[in-house]
Amino acid sequence: MALSIEILEEAGVRSLHFGSHWIQGAMRIARPHALELEYTRDMMFSLLLRPGRRWPRQVLQIGLGAASLTRFLCRHRPHAALTVVEIEPAVVAAARQFFKLPEDSAQVTIEIGDGADYVAGSTREFDLILVDGFDAKGRPGMLDMLPFYCNARARLSQQGLLVANVLTRSRGITASLERIVKAFDGRACALPPCPGGNTIVVAAVGDPIDVALTDLAAAARAQKRDTGLNLLPLLARLAAAQAAPGDRFVL
Repeated sequence: MALSIEILEEAGVRSLHFGSHWIQGAMRIARPHALELEYTRDMMFSLLLRPGRRWPRQVLQIGLGAASLTRFLCRHRPHAALTVVEIEPAVVAAARQFFKLPEDSAQVTIEIGDGADYVAGSTREFDLILVDGFDAKGRPGMLDMLPFYCNARARLSQQGLLVANVLTRSRGITASLERIVKAFDGRACALPPCPGGNTIVVAAVGDPIDVALTDLAAAARAQKRDTGLNLLPLLARLAAAQAAPGDRFVL
């Protein structure tokens, strides 16, 4: 069955839908490089965990949606090479027509294919793997299975991070988190859910991450100044949820 794609606009925001109420991505027309949806901002928390504007150098993005993450990283990490794997050609066409998806270049490569298959068959290394792939009913399929997470870990560089969007459905995220924790030998944690219901899980390899929330806040203020991305609300949620014992984020 062909994918049903709908483009809606309201109050200056253009959104992508796969024939259902699920929002697959959104862009504020006046600020196309900003991250409109809160969960996409949460996914960029990863930029605070490996400090320095030269990280990441190689990024794998699974699931294109409205190309929000692609546009943001192209603008604010111009040295990073992005490989985007999207299973539906129609999504790529919609992103080019309605959501300012950059053309293929030395910086951005679009691959049409299954993200789980791509990771299983690749020999490349990535500093950052972003997982945000869902069908019209909000199901991630093989992208939320242990073999995929194990294969993704094998594709990470020495300082690599995996960041996955896990929708909070009626059954919760416990099973998804357990699979990621198992694949990463315990080095994974779920961020406090954003108001829209999405939960972001971050997993790491390489050097341990142990940073004070005050230092993260300072980095977030610099990030906001440089890019407009405001991660301070996420840090407030971390503190309120007591998700950072001793006011430190450890991973």
